[in-house]
Amino acid sequence: MAPPDLADRPEAPVLLLAFAALLLVAVLVSERANRTVLSTAVLFLLGGFALGPGVLDVIDVEVGDPVVSQLAELALFSVLFTDGMRVGWRDLRAAWREPGRALLLGLPLTLLVTAALAHLVAGLPWLEALLLGAVLAPTDPVFAAAIVGRREVPMRLRHLLNVESGVNDGLALPFVLVLLGTVGGEGTPSGWVLAEEIALGLVVGIGIPLVVVRLERLPFLQASRALQPLVAVVTGLLVLAVSQVTHANLFLAAFAAGITLASASPDLRHEFEQFGELVTELLKLAAILVFGALVTPAFLFEEITLAGWVFAVLALVVARPVALAISFAGSGIPARQQAAAMWFGPKGFASVVYGLIVLESGIARADELFHLVALVIVLSILAHSSTDVVVARQFHEADDEADDQADGPPIARTPG
Repeated sequence: MAPPDLADRPEAPVLLLAFAALLLVAVLVSERANRTVLSTAVLFLLGGFALGPGVLDVIDVEVGDPVVSQLAELALFSVLFTDGMRVGWRDLRAAWREPGRALLLGLPLTLLVTAALAHLVAGLPWLEALLLGAVLAPTDPVFAAAIVGRREVPMRLRHLLNVESGVNDGLALPFVLVLLGTVGGEGTPSGWVLAEEIALGLVVGIGIPLVVVRLERLPFLQASRALQPLVAVVTGLLVLAVSQVTHANLFLAAFAAGITLASASPDLRHEFEQFGELVTELLKLAAILVFGALVTPAFLFEEITLAGWVFAVLALVVARPVALAISFAGSGIPARQQAAAMWFGPKGFASVVYGLIVLESGIARADELFHLVALVIVLSILAHSSTDVVVARQFHEADDEADDQADGPPIARTPG
């Protein structure tokens, strides 16, 4: 399907103006935001909410609008590709044990605990509850970067959160697709089609980067130093285009491509790092602005029951802490770091896009599931994006106390 022509939409200039104005404010306050509870994610979320239907009615978007789903898909593709570039195979092999606990045990347990809460609190049938758990199980790598990028946070914790958030989006996707196929729906692909899409995604995501790296190493085709970052960009665009043409799974292809490219060419990984982060940041903020416009006052206070609100809170403060407490048992990770990892599991783009996939599938309770997903994401953005500085400061203060104790008590001076 061809992307919609934004220029034909009457609200497009207003949307662009709102995005540009909020982006300017975010950039100008970014230094202060790094030291306080201010958050650019919260700024764009609240900006979208204020400009959306039900408040100022400046931005007119709906859940079924193709612009919403395609912008979210593009943002998630960029996030997954960039994450894959961060966590090449060498990184995974070098320090896999602790992230492996969070991924191989913590992720399924988070899914199961969230599903149990959805069934017991929100009243969903078990299959739909498991599907909701799969959608909400992954953490968001972009929001996790807010804590991962702070030097006062111990390297061990930063590495754990970085690898976990970079990998769990891709690991959760097969669960979402399989459970969605089990629940059924007119828009749900058959088992063979689903398996074909997953297999094609892996083939495209691994094959295209290997071909590009091989070509780039030929002497007469070598890219100039100034254009080196564009090699990775072009690779991502090729993966995106080929996946759409062949109906390969877009997100598995993106993640596999990032890992493959980083593993096959560390130089390209280094050249792409800053450029890729900026592109992903722009797409992320644009998607948050549009997502905020979807979250109307009626959406929050009329279309979601009290049980839905209770579930959303418990999904953040119970599901992941319980899952990781079990996963980290006997790991030797300090209690303070365990507590930070349990709390800092923000929900974001993967859950938005997976929720949109569920919404468009045509299953019986798709609308209810999407409302719960959206509420959890909104609460997560507000809670996690406002507490990264607080969490980091705890480690900084702990380091200061340790230094004071290491110095010993003050030495008493004798007169003269």
